[in-house]
Amino acid sequence: MASLDRAPVRSRLRLRRMRRLAAVRRWTAGPTVDVERLMWPIFVRPGAGAPEPVAALPGVERYSVGRVDRLARTIQSEGLRSVLVFGVPRRKDDLGSGAVAPNGLVPQAIRAIKRAAPDLVVATDVCLCAYTRYGHCGVVRGREVDNDRTVEQLARMAVAHARAGADFVAPSAMMDHQVGAIRDALDRAGHTSTGILAYAAKFASAFYGPFREAADSAPAWGDRRGYQLPPDHLRAALEEMAEDAAEGADVLMVKPGLPYLDVLARARERFDRPLAAYQVSGEYAMLKAAARAGALDERAAVDESIVALHRAGADLIVSYFAREIAQRRGR
Repeated sequence: MASLDRAPVRSRLRLRRMRRLAAVRRWTAGPTVDVERLMWPIFVRPGAGAPEPVAALPGVERYSVGRVDRLARTIQSEGLRSVLVFGVPRRKDDLGSGAVAPNGLVPQAIRAIKRAAPDLVVATDVCLCAYTRYGHCGVVRGREVDNDRTVEQLARMAVAHARAGADFVAPSAMMDHQVGAIRDALDRAGHTSTGILAYAAKFASAFYGPFREAADSAPAWGDRRGYQLPPDHLRAALEEMAEDAAEGADVLMVKPGLPYLDVLARARERFDRPLAAYQVSGEYAMLKAAARAGALDERAAVDESIVALHRAGADLIVSYFAREIAQRRGR
């Protein structure tokens, strides 16, 4: 008996059925843009004057410490839940002495923010680059950053911020054992509830230029390749993150964000700790410039970039777009 020719069996699955209707797409949706998972960077300068615009970062300003309380009330009302504070002092010296002053610029800002908006989560950058006259992230001896002397200063800086009311301190200098030293110093000073948001995998990136203008922290000579991660060192990045986790970091951060999605994804597979990503100044400036040129829809591109960071594994995203996102979500 002749065999019957059979037509090949085709899949009955049509994946587009689950994409056709907006309501159905939500059934299997992944991460979304959530304002409560965004942290907004704030640059604080001395005085009580009006905000100063940062030319390299359209829409970003330096706020005077005398007016930061009003800013805190406003952004909390807009829906933001957390901020990352950077100090931009006038005076700089070899040791970054202003960074460790109990009533320095950032401690003043913390107290003002907490008085005005007690529920706002306040994290503070812990690094010496804006406080040293040579713009490096630590204390320099000769032409090299002294790791251990720098770590001592970072620990003092973190304690000063905790005493002023910071909820998290965020060490970003990429010094060996900075997290452990800060955790020990905080605990000895009685600040066991102050968390550490560690810049655990911070790369020597070309995307930091606009930030250095905003924070007045460009190196006076050389660069930071001797302590920040080379862009091609994935395994070293994971080692740095493991070390910070072991030393007591509560949150591990990858910086920059979008150029290092692979690092973020690998970290998500390896670590159970909360992960953060920093959508840095260069990422912000590029999206702004492309939108101004009419090359893309800014709102759509920003939201897509935030979702990409969440999808790769970030629980928290530090972004200069955070306030804009909060404002439009609140409308």
